[in-house]
Amino acid sequence: MLDQTILGYRRENGRVGVRNHVIILPLDDLSNAACEAVANNIKGTLALPHPYGRLQFGKDLELHFRTLIGTGRNPNVAAVVVIGIEPGWTQKVVDGIAESGKPVAGFSIEQNGDINTIAAASRKAKEFVQWASELQREPCPIKELWVSTKCGESDTTSGLGANPCVGAAFDRLYENGNTLVFGETSEITGGEHLVRDRCISKEVADHFMATWSAYNDFINENKTNDLSDSQPTKGNIEGGLTTIEEKALGNIQKIGKKCKVHGVLEPAEEPKGDGLFFMDSSSAAAEMVTLVAAGGYVVHFFPTGQGNVIGNPIVPVIKITANPRTVRTMSEHVDVDVTGLLQKTMNMDDAGEALLECMIRTANGRMTAAEALGHREFVLTRLYRSA
Repeated sequence: MLDQTILGYRRENGRVGVRNHVIILPLDDLSNAACEAVANNIKGTLALPHPYGRLQFGKDLELHFRTLIGTGRNPNVAAVVVIGIEPGWTQKVVDGIAESGKPVAGFSIEQNGDINTIAAASRKAKEFVQWASELQREPCPIKELWVSTKCGESDTTSGLGANPCVGAAFDRLYENGNTLVFGETSEITGGEHLVRDRCISKEVADHFMATWSAYNDFINENKTNDLSDSQPTKGNIEGGLTTIEEKALGNIQKIGKKCKVHGVLEPAEEPKGDGLFFMDSSSAAAEMVTLVAAGGYVVHFFPTGQGNVIGNPIVPVIKITANPRTVRTMSEHVDVDVTGLLQKTMNMDDAGEALLECMIRTANGRMTAAEALGHREFVLTRLYRSA
């Protein structure tokens, strides 16, 4: 058991966060400028511009709302100002975030204009950021951390080193009772039977296989010829991964040897209970990290081979690599160096322990490489064309 505590922020709904952001959240692309103006006016706030939110419908609209509401509800967020062009949809996001108990206020631009909206929202943002600045960290059990993982720019060192390192840490966290998640639906292709066999029940296994099959059926229906430019990517191929099956077998190493899959989540869905969950999600780095952040996860493990610069506005992204060249050429992006695994100066237990130590330091407030370098990729997943 991990008996240490971390210093986190206990939110109104009992969840534990490791950051204390006040975010300015646009409902739609038309509201980005107003949100960025408010963030410019009020220091200590963070705008999250994005290109969507107009004329979406059906499951696409449901996902849009779920992602925005989940982002605002994330325990790393102390308070939220929502700005939208229309009052109805803006209020829907406000109401969803308010269910978490945290401070949230909404402003609509229609019949007010940018200038009046920015002024009113800035006053509320100032109130929120001053309130949040007095919140104090308190000791919290490590068990209360929700941890996600996704890999990127994978190569042969990923499956041999960085991904199994995450698996070793996940095994420890799973036994500790933490809530965990993995995903990347298309990048499990060829190893889907291994994930199916790790499911805690036949019901979960059937749900996983149905989810995986639906995603891959969609890809096969819409690909023009093959996926050689996407799965594996050119970077994957350069790094020695020649097939999606090779990539999948490395990807699955992230869930360790002891973890069982307790449930399957829709994109951006918040899980119920602890254990390991699978989230149906894109394999694109920024998209998936955005989705798991909206699902409520507060720390992210990101193993990489060739090197990746991904960050997130509200969730610290911890990067792990076992590739000596990446450490040499992209050291400023690496949080945990496990090159010793391939050089036989480190065993897997040592690597997992190094990652957990970095997680604890990050949870206590130490900035990750991505945070220090200003990487704040916030990318919504879009399902359909607009109506």
